[in-house]
Amino acid sequence: MATQAAISTQGIARRRLCVSLAIGAAAFALAACTSSSFDRLGTDAPPQGDATTTAPIGAGQIRVALILPLSAPGNAGIAAISMKNAAEMALAEFKEPNVQLLVKDDAGTPQGAQAAAQQALAEGAELIIGPLFAQSVSAVGALARTRGIPVIAFSTDASVATRGVYLLSFLPESDVRRIVDYAASRGKRSYAALLPDNAYGAVVEAAFQQAVARRGGRVVALEKYPLDATRMGDSIRRVAQAATSADTLFIPDGADAVPRVVQQLEANRVNVKRLQLIGTGLWEDPRMFENPSLTGGLYAAPDSAGFRGFATRYRARYGGEPVRTATLAYDAVALVAALVKTQGQQRFSEQVLTGPSGFAGIDGIFRFKTDGTNERGLAVLRVAPGGGQVVSPAPKTFAPGT
Repeated sequence: MATQAAISTQGIARRRLCVSLAIGAAAFALAACTSSSFDRLGTDAPPQGDATTTAPIGAGQIRVALILPLSAPGNAGIAAISMKNAAEMALAEFKEPNVQLLVKDDAGTPQGAQAAAQQALAEGAELIIGPLFAQSVSAVGALARTRGIPVIAFSTDASVATRGVYLLSFLPESDVRRIVDYAASRGKRSYAALLPDNAYGAVVEAAFQQAVARRGGRVVALEKYPLDATRMGDSIRRVAQAATSADTLFIPDGADAVPRVVQQLEANRVNVKRLQLIGTGLWEDPRMFENPSLTGGLYAAPDSAGFRGFATRYRARYGGEPVRTATLAYDAVALVAALVKTQGQQRFSEQVLTGPSGFAGIDGIFRFKTDGTNERGLAVLRVAPGGGQVVSPAPKTFAPGT
């Protein structure tokens, strides 16, 4: 059930909203209603809803496209249905703003996404939300830019972001910056790293090297391991030999790999309890919390309180569990609804969308950069048997001048 949140800005009365949002000097309440491939989906949840339904949502005058892979097979289609439900929920909890969502199915292909965008633009869409996958975002962005129409997409591949094509996803670069900054603030200076040899690992490696250098640290060893567990040994042995000169070990992977990596390090006589283990949001997994060797490890991720409240309302409305990425669709639609209510003709301008104060949604504060990427305010959590424990809360605002 939605609770009441305030919007404050000059000449605008307090209204009921579900997301807390700040733009420049004006502060709007857009806060949550309660206190792979490179584009990872991570869902085994059953679908809730009809994948074939692409009827518009809402009856407002401002038309906004919502492009998702609704008919795609597997997890892509499941995620898309959950995200469409979340978008519908955002409009309902926003008390039916003057917005109509033009729901389009891209079938999970760039060609489908481009066709969906063409149709939506022909129907008068002023902004496009979605698509989900990197190649589809590129196809939609290229078309939308020719019309001066902004895009808020969900890919985690920062290479498809560009001016006017904004990513609302959880970018791995944000996780890396946050966890390295925190480790450095605790006196850590010498880093070893074991990275998956895939696209995610390549992005994380570049961000890690930059973050460590920016904080005056040094990387004493960095190796990539293959996805085949039987072939990890050589990379792990090389890091094990260098680990004596490190105080921190970075393993940015998920629960399918990290426990095996740590086990092999211990087999190579590495005392992992002497090192500070650090990771990314991929560590947010019950299997990580069950492993005693990982207890005390640190990782950066959104504070989960917002998602838990969202999931409770989602279950009450749709009778099933939302996928983790559903909050992105909710926040995108809630942001659009707030801008329509408060920003007049400038509602989707670059100046408004890239305001330095940013916005606050279900997963905390975020802001779009002019290059299309985003920054998020993340928490740092400690691996513990009962789940992640917050050791450094997510910031509530962005620091002035940053």
